[in-house]
Amino acid sequence: MINGSSSGTFDLYLNKIDEEWSKDLPVLDYVIISDAHWFFRPIYLHDRTGVVGCVYCNTPNVTDYGVGFALKLALRSALKHINNCKKCKVRVTLVRTFSPSHFEDGAWNTGGRCNKTGPLSESEINLSSPEWELRSLQMEEIEKARKEGGKLRKRFGVLDVTRAMMMRPDGHPGEFWGNKWMKGYNDCVHWCMPGPIDVWNDFFMAILIREASFVSW
Repeated sequence: MINGSSSGTFDLYLNKIDEEWSKDLPVLDYVIISDAHWFFRPIYLHDRTGVVGCVYCNTPNVTDYGVGFALKLALRSALKHINNCKKCKVRVTLVRTFSPSHFEDGAWNTGGRCNKTGPLSESEINLSSPEWELRSLQMEEIEKARKEGGKLRKRFGVLDVTRAMMMRPDGHPGEFWGNKWMKGYNDCVHWCMPGPIDVWNDFFMAILIREASFVSW
């Protein structure tokens, strides 16, 4: 905030866990971490020594490490905190993988739209895309946490929606999202209900049942 107004720039402290986020962990049995798109904005990255890098900052003498780097380290900090938390009763932690957007002919603020009316086949999706790369980074961090958590009787799983959602460019509100503050823009990030989001619920219940079956109460 600058003079009471939002600057649109964020600070991400990689060596700290937000107290508002973590305060309920001691009483939770299950945790779902579901985030990624909010890293696509100007961010300054901090550790104990101060600013160590950025995302979209274009600031002299500050290295822009990109979205993937920030997402990976933030996720690592969160998972490490859960593993190291002695007073937490969390038995199962799930990470939802990156949920892709489907803008065509521009970005969200440059005329991008999503007008497809049917899903893609598996052969039509690009597994070398930035969306898949972010999903891979998330998978690497959850695997590290899983290995460490196994020694502590904590379970870590993945709600892997990326591939399925890459096939559903037809599942966004698009021009019909009805946002009165952003008329003229298309929403190709969020999902309609009923539709693809129902698949998330099916995935979630199946994975939760599987992971919970390994937990000793």
